[in-house]
Amino acid sequence: MSKPAFSFEFFPAKTEQGHEKLLSTYDELNKLSPSYFSVTYGAGGSTRSRTLDIVQALCTRGDTGVAPHMSCIGDDKSEIAELLTHYKSLGINRIVALRGDLPSGQVGMGELPFALDLVKFIREHSGDHFRIEVAAYPEMHPQARSFDSDIDNLVNKFQAGADAAITQFFYNADSYLYLRDTLEKRGVDTVAKPLVAGIMPITNSSNLMRFADSCGADIPRYVRKQLADFGDDRKAIREFGFDVVYRLCERLISEGVPAMHFYSMNKVEPNKRLVEELGLTT
Repeated sequence: MSKPAFSFEFFPAKTEQGHEKLLSTYDELNKLSPSYFSVTYGAGGSTRSRTLDIVQALCTRGDTGVAPHMSCIGDDKSEIAELLTHYKSLGINRIVALRGDLPSGQVGMGELPFALDLVKFIREHSGDHFRIEVAAYPEMHPQARSFDSDIDNLVNKFQAGADAAITQFFYNADSYLYLRDTLEKRGVDTVAKPLVAGIMPITNSSNLMRFADSCGADIPRYVRKQLADFGDDRKAIREFGFDVVYRLCERLISEGVPAMHFYSMNKVEPNKRLVEELGLTT
């Protein structure tokens, strides 16, 4: 059985100290030979300059590919075209295309209100230069009308030119497998257009619950109960969390997952340990 590819997500640091720490984290994780690193982008481009700073720093720091997140909501076509041209000039050939969140106080949705519109625009502007990754939701986007309509949206993004989809994080492998099977039934070749599993390591109970509540991800009852029982025992939380995520990844690998994208939270551990103990680097 071939080993799945793996990659890591970073978010732009808010301080110079955080930026330097992120570069150090990059150096450590880059030794594992990931496929690429993605860099997130705030609501309505609110972290635009910080995203550009870290993308440029990573492009010059190593040979591993960098995939900037690009959100469209609130931005006009000229701004997005300018950004695409800039990324081309940096040698970037991969984009994570997202709708993004509407910034607080903003009313208009912009010229490209949905990720589907952004995918179409990238193809119109840049042809096949960029490999486009989009978002997928094994447990349904929290704002979707229904699971079927959410699937329709994902299929439409593939048909518009998306090359792959990265899932929101999840802890129930069956939700990923059901989504993959459903896409196949809808005519999406998930070998040619892979469904990448988004993996969120568990290191902090309150942060995990907040992330899950904001994006509609389900935390299994036994995980919630056990984390609650651990209270402030950080070591116990980390070891339990590692075991939960390790078992999830093992199941996904046994089911032929093509790739895993680790939401690193700008940390070396437990991402490095997971990749190594899963045997992805050998």
